[in-house]
Amino acid sequence: MKNYFHLHLISDSTGETLIAAGRAAAAQFQSSQALEHVYPLVRNRKQLMPVLEAIDGAPGIVLYTVVDRELSQIIDLRCREMGVPCVSVLEPVMDVFQSYLGAPSLRRVGAQHVMDADYFARIDALNFTMDHDDGQLPADLDDADVIIVGISRTSKTPTSIYLANRGIKTVNVPIVLGVPLPDRLSTATRPLIVGLVATTDRISQVRQNRILGQVEDFRGDDYVDRVQIAEELKYARALCARNSWPLIDVTRRSIEETAAAIVALRPKLR
Repeated sequence: MKNYFHLHLISDSTGETLIAAGRAAAAQFQSSQALEHVYPLVRNRKQLMPVLEAIDGAPGIVLYTVVDRELSQIIDLRCREMGVPCVSVLEPVMDVFQSYLGAPSLRRVGAQHVMDADYFARIDALNFTMDHDDGQLPADLDDADVIIVGISRTSKTPTSIYLANRGIKTVNVPIVLGVPLPDRLSTATRPLIVGLVATTDRISQVRQNRILGQVEDFRGDDYVDRVQIAEELKYARALCARNSWPLIDVTRRSIEETAAAIVALRPKLR
């Protein structure tokens, strides 16, 4: 049985940073489950008051990323009055930056979401990645930053999209037993090419879940057969070994961990 607690997340921007921090901390306490209450775009007293009322009605841990000093002070004061723990996630970090850099912070709301050149580069990468999903437009392979290859259900597409959101143009190409890969793949010189693999059991399990959503007359016996999957993996490993492409086992990796491993490979191979 898990214990449940309220986790209130107050942000003057989208709340993405705060949600990630809250979930990272909550994940360390497996016996407890956080009931998240997210309040994004809180930028004035009028917007803050209903949030504080909601916290009073469901007391719990309060985390916030609010750069306005007046609003921060109101949150701290009201939380003390309610007797609930309250932490500013950004303030200690900004204090360290300010001390080291010898300059005050601008305290600009949503500063990390400015529509600058980096922002448009991420949009461009996302469009490129979606256009080249599942081996589409193979003539453009050399325009990619990363090419991911692997058999079905090795998380190629979600990993590609995650990388694209970081501004990395990513193509994913399926490996199908006995089917040759695009010719452009062997001649591509610009992108890092990475193979994804997993255990036979893991891939079979994921494929079985996929089959549940197929039409009634869909025949998926070979698709989930462990012997067949083992042959597919053997073929994929041989292709990667022949071309000296690094392999990443995604069996126990999250999408984020797989993407981080790919990013770590890029400077070593460039």
